[in-house]
Amino acid sequence: MGVGALNKRVAVFLDRDGIINRNVMNPSTGIWESPLTVEDFEMMPNALIALRALQKEGFLLFVVSNQPNYAKAKATLQTLESIHRSLLHILSKEQIEFAAFYYCLHHPHGVVPEYSGTCSCRKPSPFYLFQARDEYYLDMEHSWMVGDRDSDIECGQAAGVRTIRVFNKEESDGADSGETHADFHADDLEAATKIILGALRTC
Repeated sequence: MGVGALNKRVAVFLDRDGIINRNVMNPSTGIWESPLTVEDFEMMPNALIALRALQKEGFLLFVVSNQPNYAKAKATLQTLESIHRSLLHILSKEQIEFAAFYYCLHHPHGVVPEYSGTCSCRKPSPFYLFQARDEYYLDMEHSWMVGDRDSDIECGQAAGVRTIRVFNKEESDGADSGETHADFHADDLEAATKIILGALRTC
């Protein structure tokens, strides 16, 4: 059974950094982080192939990403927007369309006052998944969350979608424990996509 046979639309929610594009080693912190410049922005291998396969099958695609670099004064809002435009440009060239991009710019320990402190939208909160559910009339039971952090998996679980944890072999700093149990595990987005499409065919 394909996506078209379901009464509601079905979605794949994707974390961005480490899933769609590469994280970058920050020498000042010694950990892998989201890119701080447009020049650092680079797609993950085979990410476009995976996104195209999901789109072809009829899934609505969403980015749901915590982006606290402005709150932490590591990057300007203009830089964050430029990085986002770079992603849009790449996707447009490949004729890959996302339904929406949801970015939380807050951080509980930020230094920019208006972007610091607790918020309702930062993962693991399912805020954006519920927003997408209501705006796009989504079947959450048959939708998915793909990410590489505990917060991604917890977010998906709270929203009632199936979850895939990507373990990025490039990153071995132990920044995230991986203790939150996902429904499935994969080495990258391409492998996660195979899991999603395989599950769809067994519905």
